[in-house]
Amino acid sequence: MPSKSRIYFLDALRAFAILMMLQGHFISGLLDTSTLDTTHWAYRFWIYCRGFTAPVFFTISGWIFSFLLLKEENEGLNPRIKKGIKRGVELLIWGYFLRLNLPSLLWGSINNSFTQPDVLHIIGLSIGFILLLYTGLRFLKNYLAWIFLTTGLILFLLEPAYSQLNLDSLPKFIAAYLIKGYGGVFYLLPWLGYVFIGSSLAFFFNTRYARFKRWILPSALLGLFLIFTSSLLFNLLGDVLHLSLFKRVAQNNFLFIRLGDFFLLLSFFMLFQSGFQNKLWRFLGTNTLGLYIVHYFILYGSLTGWGLYKFYAHQLSLGETLFGLILFLSGCIGLVIVLDLKKLNP
Repeated sequence: MPSKSRIYFLDALRAFAILMMLQGHFISGLLDTSTLDTTHWAYRFWIYCRGFTAPVFFTISGWIFSFLLLKEENEGLNPRIKKGIKRGVELLIWGYFLRLNLPSLLWGSINNSFTQPDVLHIIGLSIGFILLLYTGLRFLKNYLAWIFLTTGLILFLLEPAYSQLNLDSLPKFIAAYLIKGYGGVFYLLPWLGYVFIGSSLAFFFNTRYARFKRWILPSALLGLFLIFTSSLLFNLLGDVLHLSLFKRVAQNNFLFIRLGDFFLLLSFFMLFQSGFQNKLWRFLGTNTLGLYIVHYFILYGSLTGWGLYKFYAHQLSLGETLFGLILFLSGCIGLVIVLDLKKLNP
């Protein structure tokens, strides 16, 4: 049985998410797709798996932060609130730092990508929104799981409406943080929905981690339902209730389908938790920021612009890409291990 202090399937799922993100960025940026059959089932399966990486990463981020928030809960002021604010600011700073290009700065200009929100920016702000709901609605403590879940689902359901909004009246810097279409790689809407749903799971499981095995089958069934049936359900609801919004959700139902992917993966990691209790999985799961930072320097050339993308973008064959991927992942993990050892033994 897992204790509340160490939930191995959470560490393993977060480690899986960061590894999927790293390999996705490497392969998509360096592989020359003209050298292979992109209709092959293996490539199409890889493309599908790439699609659930970000939803899994955002959902598990919300879950783990809220898990830590509840873990340090007491009668007084929760110390995790201060730590959370610090963490959110840290992620925002790293988000901008990684996108900074010093040669452009020396020439008196800032590179365009500097102002584009990415994963770290959105997770940093999402932590702030979790803290706002947690502190502002403490009097509804017994209902916080449902509040986070409902808010996340509403953000998903309204996506067809707000994704088409015209925000030209806002500064582009602000609009890029809100919705797609203003330069952001990621944006609060709808990605904040995944974070909130992950947070709701932390509140739901708060007293149930010791009995997690009973949730393996329900999680798998929910995942399969969302993947294969949710679009049909929204179409039906649209017809019955005469609401075009549900029909529009069904037409582009990526949010609920990817949420289904998350629950299916969750059931897998719960089922095989005993196989993920080694030190490597725990290390990867608790050092996702370090891995993200290191991979950004190697691939994108943070500060200097001299990264692998500059020299090999879409130029590698499949064999070269797979061999390079092994070296890339080994290098990222190795560097983070070395940096972690340096931190422990200055």
